[in-house]
Amino acid sequence: MAIIEMKIPTSGESITEVTIAELLVEDGSYVEMDQAIMEVETDKANMELPAEAAGIVHFTVEAGDDVAVGTVVATINTDADSTSATDDSAEKVAESTEKEEEKPTVEVEQTDTKNATENAPLKAIIEMKIPSSGESITEVTIAELLVEDGSYVEMDQPIIEVETDKANMELPAEAAGIVHFMVEAGDDVSVGTVVAKIDTSGAKSQNKSEEKEETQTASSTPPNTQNTTYATGHPSPAAAKLISENNLQANNIRGTGPDGRITKEDVLQHLQQKTTQVERPTPSVKKAEPKKVKETAPTPKTGSRGIRKEKMSRLRKTISRRLLAAKNDTAMLTTFNEVDLTEVMAIRSKYKETFKEKHEIGLGFMSFFSKACAMALMEYPLVNGYIDTEAGEIEFHDFVDISVAVSTPKGLVVPVLRNVETMTLEEIEKGIKDLAIKGRDGKLTMDEMTGGTFTISNGGIFGSLNSTPIINPPQSAILGMHKIQERAMVIDGEIKIRPMMYLAVSYDHRIIDGKEAVRFLVRVKELLEEPMKMFLNI
Repeated sequence: MAIIEMKIPTSGESITEVTIAELLVEDGSYVEMDQAIMEVETDKANMELPAEAAGIVHFTVEAGDDVAVGTVVATINTDADSTSATDDSAEKVAESTEKEEEKPTVEVEQTDTKNATENAPLKAIIEMKIPSSGESITEVTIAELLVEDGSYVEMDQPIIEVETDKANMELPAEAAGIVHFMVEAGDDVSVGTVVAKIDTSGAKSQNKSEEKEETQTASSTPPNTQNTTYATGHPSPAAAKLISENNLQANNIRGTGPDGRITKEDVLQHLQQKTTQVERPTPSVKKAEPKKVKETAPTPKTGSRGIRKEKMSRLRKTISRRLLAAKNDTAMLTTFNEVDLTEVMAIRSKYKETFKEKHEIGLGFMSFFSKACAMALMEYPLVNGYIDTEAGEIEFHDFVDISVAVSTPKGLVVPVLRNVETMTLEEIEKGIKDLAIKGRDGKLTMDEMTGGTFTISNGGIFGSLNSTPIINPPQSAILGMHKIQERAMVIDGEIKIRPMMYLAVSYDHRIIDGKEAVRFLVRVKELLEEPMKMFLNI
């Protein structure tokens, strides 16, 4: 006796449990292979489970049961045939088959009776909705559709890029199949909106068409060009992004991954070969000598009065709203000082090569400033706190999470470096670099964008000599770094040239008194001018 165990299949990383909605055939009845025998309900959609073999089916669950993914829900005795079932069972099977044909979710197209089962895939439609990304986010913007409408996608392949108030994120396909979009790029949609539907029955037919296409390609390719036949496998998510960015055709790229899958390396190699072919001159064609063109002065443009309008990104709208709120809702004041960076620059010059060789990261100024601020914030907890005006409370923190202002093509973002008070210079440098890269590529997560207790903004990298930074609510203070400039300073009665930087601390005067803010900034100045105090924790 050969018994086939049917288990609840995986339907996505987030789905761990399903509900048995309905048993479509009678227990002990005979079923054909691929005949729908059970309907299950998931968090996202209902789908039917087809029989994995022909035989007598026995269920181990009942309608209404909640079962985990991987649970055995039925067994099929493949040694039995249709005559083994009773006449009564046969009638019930016929009735269940008629009911199945009447179901609107099952679409059957038969071109001949011989291949009826093969040509009648069960259609399960997965609805993809905009997930919740945080309590404050109720609406997102569709930034880009990463695949063509009606194309085949693999499970977990990114198909939509959405823009939230704080960061961009990609939505992966929740199943393999043919995707159909319900939205367009630029649309504003609410959380929970259905943005795409995936026809999972398209996976089987797609694979079969690929096999036929691959066979036809191989048979039509001349013997002397067999090594250049391109695979028809699907690109990986990273490869698909490169293909889209460079306007390439996937069927022109040879896949070397499993089952002919196109990898990122395959795309890069294809681009390199394409560049080489373009740059390589054709020896049989004689290049014509360029004609001499008389140089003329460019025609001066007349005064243009054209007007161009662009839709504000959701990130830019949020930045505008938060900056205005910070100005209107806080009693913001700024105090200034200047710091002599002679010692810090000496340490960097002496140890930067050794530091880079050992830690594989450069030694920058941000690690010194972050460490100095973390130590000063632990000494002046009000500067590291929040104010809740409505509750009349001050929230203190025994940790320092520093928000680092990062400029990106889409606007200013402030990802958070957590527990800086416990970090080494190496860990700070690597953490800042990682956040900066993610910010530039739009890969920051919501968790990385929230929860800072203090912010550092470095306008000096753009040449700013001085500024008044704006507080990043609900924080109470922000440090502004600026350009390092050599200036004449009086040191021990002598005029000396020193690398100086202006520092600015903007603070909320409702929670922080001027004395606290000034002393905090003076402490940061002391730690930077005598960096050994940071390492000795004095």
